[in-house]
Amino acid sequence: MGGPGTALNVGIIGAGGISQRHCEGYRLAGANVVAFAELSEGTRLRREAEWNARGYASFEEMLEREQLQAVSICTPNAFHAPAALAALARGIHVLCEKPLSLDLGACDEMIAAAREGGAVLQTGHHLRSSPLVETAKRLIGEGRIGRLTFMRFRQAHDWGGAPEVRGAFGSLAASGGGTLLDNGCHMMDLARHFGGEVRSVYARMNTLKFDIEVEDTSVASLELESGALASVESAWTATGWEESFAVYGTLGSLECSNRLGKPRLRQFSRGSGFSGWDSGDETWYDFAESANGHVRSVGHFLNSVTKGLPVVCSGEDGRESVRLVLGGYESARTGQPVSMRAEP
Repeated sequence: MGGPGTALNVGIIGAGGISQRHCEGYRLAGANVVAFAELSEGTRLRREAEWNARGYASFEEMLEREQLQAVSICTPNAFHAPAALAALARGIHVLCEKPLSLDLGACDEMIAAAREGGAVLQTGHHLRSSPLVETAKRLIGEGRIGRLTFMRFRQAHDWGGAPEVRGAFGSLAASGGGTLLDNGCHMMDLARHFGGEVRSVYARMNTLKFDIEVEDTSVASLELESGALASVESAWTATGWEESFAVYGTLGSLECSNRLGKPRLRQFSRGSGFSGWDSGDETWYDFAESANGHVRSVGHFLNSVTKGLPVVCSGEDGRESVRLVLGGYESARTGQPVSMRAEP
């Protein structure tokens, strides 16, 4: 894997929109993006010029020809597992965009392959690397808001006002699901990250705007093992763009939303005693607008590879967010809550 101070050679599999964030993250961290794989010839030629990297039509050819220490997988969902398993079989570290795979068996194969080959497998739930989430997680752990009682998570947009859903996202075969999978899986992961394991999920969803094979609007209710409750709201039908969370406890609350403008986290408490319904003690945490979770996630991945630091979002974490999403789809089909008790 190279000696001390040696920059890693990395590859990117899938050169669509999100891959640019990975490329930026690697280069900011001092890694060399030497190659990438992309089926679309037009995209491949454009990225070759933009990234000054070698482009391949298939990830198999790239893995065969290049000497890579790590790869990011940024393909449509259906291709995550094959690409990851091919890389892990060669001992290559893998940062895989969410969802890890829609097949829990394939998730298990990926986790086992990483363990057996001594490779890092990180799931691309980039919000765990957001400084707002990191700060909220710390404050919860320090007991600043008391016992956690209720959480609300929202990731909703309208594709920038586009008349159609972008790329393969509307295809059931390529994506495996709609907004609950695409946006909701991030929120499911945050629910676990903040509140612990989930006992049950009850979901409702519909396709209300776009002519697609998957849902474009979804609301899921979670009951955690602690007894706390949570709401996960995701949509491709929400005009504008919102990414937010609110965490409530017996002693206070934590709230953040990109609709507040610059990145800010609000801590609210009653430390000064009862003072009215909407007034109390406030602490605001401000962050640089350049503190992008995607880019920081890549940096965390490289720190796990080169320094042995804990993986910020493991393969097991990625599997569990998929399991919760699949539980949501089962609930929507049956109209009943679905138990998510840990599997034996």
